[in-house]
Amino acid sequence: MSPSPVSQFSSERYRVPNGAGWDLAMVRSWSERTLDRSRRPLLIVPGYGMNSFIFGFHPRGVSLEGFLVEAGFEVWRVDLRAQGESVSTGGTRDFQLEDLAVTDVSAAVQHALAHTGCRADRVDMIGASLGGTLMFAHAVLEKNHRIASMVSMGGPVRWVKIHPALRIAFSSPAFAGWLQFRGTRKMAEVVLPLVARFAPSVLSIYMNPELNDLSAAREMVKTVEDPNRHINREIAHWFRERDLVIRGVNITDGLSAVTNPLLCIVANSDGIVPPEVAAFPCERVASSVRTVLTVGNETMAMAHADLFVSNTAHETVFRPIATWLAERYAPTPAPRRVEV
Repeated sequence: MSPSPVSQFSSERYRVPNGAGWDLAMVRSWSERTLDRSRRPLLIVPGYGMNSFIFGFHPRGVSLEGFLVEAGFEVWRVDLRAQGESVSTGGTRDFQLEDLAVTDVSAAVQHALAHTGCRADRVDMIGASLGGTLMFAHAVLEKNHRIASMVSMGGPVRWVKIHPALRIAFSSPAFAGWLQFRGTRKMAEVVLPLVARFAPSVLSIYMNPELNDLSAAREMVKTVEDPNRHINREIAHWFRERDLVIRGVNITDGLSAVTNPLLCIVANSDGIVPPEVAAFPCERVASSVRTVLTVGNETMAMAHADLFVSNTAHETVFRPIATWLAERYAPTPAPRRVEV
């Protein structure tokens, strides 16, 4: 059962120059009733082909953003360049994962820390899907990064397994980098309900129709963005090589030096980022706190998008995230003194 909506929910919107010709859009949300100012601001980074809208929307109840606000966090979400409400001030769509992971994430972190109502010099971060990859790449490439605890919701680093449909779609880096997409959101608005009704198996690698209220498809697809052909080319190379390399640095290998607490959320029937892939970062980081939470079971198949919008997400995903993050602030028990 999802929690009741936050009684006093405040939000502020910002335009954040990234120094590369884009104003990123950021939203800060908090509740004066629940906010624990001793905690760090919590920044949510969206994935690929999406924006941050879905973190502030749920078809049946409170959103991920609202749930975390109710749990006492100051929550930030960001639209990176070419996402959502971000605006070009001279920047182009000719960008790569490095630009998102280093330039944009840095700008978002710095802005959140400069405008937070919390007493903190670092942020906790949730990376959703490819947003998890950007979070990991940022932590590896930026040696003085300002991330504390990390949550990856279906975020890939090493492709230990690839769905056959994705392998075919990205089989040619040259073709993937040539093909341009337009009107993806409009197409999704029409196609999503039809596929769910007449060919649910096609949709199953991304979403379980039985767990979602698809009458809200028109709202849900507001999070959809056109894919970027330059990043498509990178993804094709990434699939081929299995590991992502940015600035000549193997991000997977670089995780062995990352000591941040890490929670990996894994959907048991995810066809986009298979469970083996989503759980892999917890095998590689050097943190003493690394937790894998697999959601779904034999009778409830959870797919990629179900982590954010399914009817069961409140209890299976949102609450465990809030609990795990809150536990990072629990005082370390003092060692017991034994009298001899």
